[in-house]
Amino acid sequence: MKKRKICLVITTRGNYAKMKSLIDLAIKDPSIELQLVIGGMVVLEKYGRLINQINKLNVKVIRQINFVVEGENLLTMSKSAGLAMIEFSLVFNELKPDIVMVIADRFECLPIAMAASYMNIFLAHIEGGEVSGSIDESIRHSITKLSNLHFPCSKEAGQRILKMGEKKDTIFVVGSTSFDVIRSINKNDLVQIRNYQKDYGIGAQIEIQSKGYITVIQHPVTSEYEDNFKNANKTLEAVVELNIPTIWILPNMDAGSDGVNKALRFFRDKNKNNFIHFYKSLPIEIFAPILFNSLCIVGNSSSGIRESEFLGIPSVNIGTRQNGRERGKNVIDVSYNKNEIKKAIKKQINMKSYKTQNIYGDGYASVKILKILKKIKLITQKTIAY
Repeated sequence: MKKRKICLVITTRGNYAKMKSLIDLAIKDPSIELQLVIGGMVVLEKYGRLINQINKLNVKVIRQINFVVEGENLLTMSKSAGLAMIEFSLVFNELKPDIVMVIADRFECLPIAMAASYMNIFLAHIEGGEVSGSIDESIRHSITKLSNLHFPCSKEAGQRILKMGEKKDTIFVVGSTSFDVIRSINKNDLVQIRNYQKDYGIGAQIEIQSKGYITVIQHPVTSEYEDNFKNANKTLEAVVELNIPTIWILPNMDAGSDGVNKALRFFRDKNKNNFIHFYKSLPIEIFAPILFNSLCIVGNSSSGIRESEFLGIPSVNIGTRQNGRERGKNVIDVSYNKNEIKKAIKKQINMKSYKTQNIYGDGYASVKILKILKKIKLITQKTIAY
């Protein structure tokens, strides 16, 4: 029987978290030929070179692509997307995969989807159908309309894809694939977090103990490009005044991360920091136990909506980046106001934990996905269903 060639693309730390369990399963399946392609922030030193973690997996990286234009502004993001389209077209032409997998709503995922669609390659989309802020909202739904197969995380997202004119027999609600990794690892292992802090990141060496620190992740909002520096400062001011040990993970490569990083750099230059440790990036194997042992997560990352809900961790979501996304009871939404942020953090710390509602799945998504990928008929021609 001919092996089915499945191309998985990893461009960010989030992609790695969501693809890891699928990779682990695919490399053990004799009916699958896995084509792992990496690029974007995972190959760049300034974002932590997550490629080092990927290289530890029992899988060969078949192609490495450089498409990121330095600058982290609106123009460079647009240029990077254009380069991604060219580079991935060349790779797909060479590898000739049967299926290309694309995730969610990253800016570079749209040109990946376009390249596959234009070349009549069957396209499968993970995490479609959701609502959020920023340019992500438009990118996600654009990818949905290009995709032949849909793996939404929630029932509501699945219904939204159906309303977009996609055929019911192409939509499979499977949950979030990152939960598969979180479910399977030891989240109480604080020793590995302490050891990791000694070797990675900058800033204070904070005491790592369960429920002894907060975690902050604040990404730029591309549709609020001019405000990202100011908004990051509001979060910084709140965290500084609370003076709680903090693990702060730097932003992704979207336009506006220059403003967020500028705010953090100014803070480090002007303040004697004895309670914040900064990381460029964290692999899911380290991030999951860090989040699990946090007092709460603060910022605007989807981890404050998805993974925090799965783990029952209190979350303070700031601003508009996650607007419209389904939330659990563990989330408090606030604006970019120092006092609002402080008040919400204090309240969430007192809550300690929440019971999960499993809005985004139960931690067994990858098994479901691979089973479908192996059997689905590869029909690339699409017709709107209404």
